[in-house]
Amino acid sequence: MDWSLFGCFRKGHLTYAPDEPELRDRLMAATAGGTAWRCLRCGAFVTDGQHGSGPAAAAPLVKRGKELRGELILRVFAVERFLRFLVIGFAAYGVWRFKYDRAGLQRMYDNALPAIRTLYGDLGFDVNNSRLLKLINESFAFNSRWLTLLAIGLAVYALIELVECIGLWQGQRWGEYFAMVATSIFLPWEVWELARGHITWLKVAALMINLLLVVYLVWTRRLFGVRGGEAAYDARLRTESVIEVEQAALAAASPSTAVTPADAISSRPSRHEQDRTDERPAGQEP
Repeated sequence: MDWSLFGCFRKGHLTYAPDEPELRDRLMAATAGGTAWRCLRCGAFVTDGQHGSGPAAAAPLVKRGKELRGELILRVFAVERFLRFLVIGFAAYGVWRFKYDRAGLQRMYDNALPAIRTLYGDLGFDVNNSRLLKLINESFAFNSRWLTLLAIGLAVYALIELVECIGLWQGQRWGEYFAMVATSIFLPWEVWELARGHITWLKVAALMINLLLVVYLVWTRRLFGVRGGEAAYDARLRTESVIEVEQAALAAASPSTAVTPADAISSRPSRHEQDRTDERPAGQEP
């Protein structure tokens, strides 16, 4: 799959007219429909899309190929973070409402308990060993201060998930760092929960997703200096840049204008010639 074309399909083409005449000529073409410019993302000559101009050094650094695939993967993680935000946010709201309407909810629960016991019996479950019903019964004994702290904690956790979602969806560097750090903080607690024997498929799935996200961010986005860090990441983007490639091709096509280190050394006067120049009387021509 051509991820660059897929990126242009989603975002539209992006072209740029550099101020340097020779480089500009390599990025444009005359067509029956007008002047076509080479897209910085997919490399095709197009007459539509966003168009900019200026020095070549100021050209936008556009993600192409595998980087666009990585951006899509991060957005999948962003969607998962948003679902977590909804679930945890709803739980925070439920705890907050429970704090102020505990008596009414307890009456509703007591009235529905006989039907719940009958349903459990019909399904073949022992109602006396139900962890869910035990948790509901214990929750009615919680004090208001503890419920307030629980609601605040869940609300903060939900906001963290929302910030992770926004950062990963936008593909910003700060979002990648925030998601990596925030996810890593909760990993020891998740491992400890499983080590205690509280193993469920939901906890195992959440741990695997979090581990995968941390490893993926650190390795592919080169966080915290891994694999050269941000400088190496930007250098990789530049090596795939259409303008950088055309500049290299232009320099290779006109080597006479370039001064190589060997040429600079050969044109430099030798120590003996420099000494003879220094010994020549003032005003004497060579």
